[in-house]
Amino acid sequence: MLRHLVTGGRSSAVSSKLSTFSCFNDLIRRRSHLQVGDSAEIAKTFTQNDVNLFSELTGDTNPLHLDENFAKNTRFGKPVVHGVLLNGLVSAVLGTKLLGDGCVLLSQDIRFPAPLHAGEEVVARAQVKALKKSLAFISVSCVAADGGRTVMEGTVKVLIPGLPTVGDFV
Repeated sequence: MLRHLVTGGRSSAVSSKLSTFSCFNDLIRRRSHLQVGDSAEIAKTFTQNDVNLFSELTGDTNPLHLDENFAKNTRFGKPVVHGVLLNGLVSAVLGTKLLGDGCVLLSQDIRFPAPLHAGEEVVARAQVKALKKSLAFISVSCVAADGGRTVMEGTVKVLIPGLPTVGDFV
């Protein structure tokens, strides 16, 4: 089960009388809902069954994720949740809470400073750091709820849904 939280920055209303060009009005109205500082989060607990299913779907059968005997002899001590599952949770925050339907992840720079184990609740967070034309630059992280251990962090560049992507708007 997912738990959601969304927080917003200041809101501003924009009158359609600001410009005679409707495309600029649409751009201004669409951007006005998204502000630097806006953030959202989702919490989830990945089960070992989730990890097993992901392994089946992708073919990633690395025993570090699936075999307790193998994993106990590694630096992690027990099986580790696939990092891509954490990345997917960040994608869920972006596509369902912060930016919404139609957002497109263009690039990312992420790190995994600590492991997440099945059964641990993790909170995926995203916060808008900068806006430039039709792009949002967003700080992302996943933090284990018990103990506050950061298990993923980084930045992403996202195409804001519904904005023009040609010429001067990109």
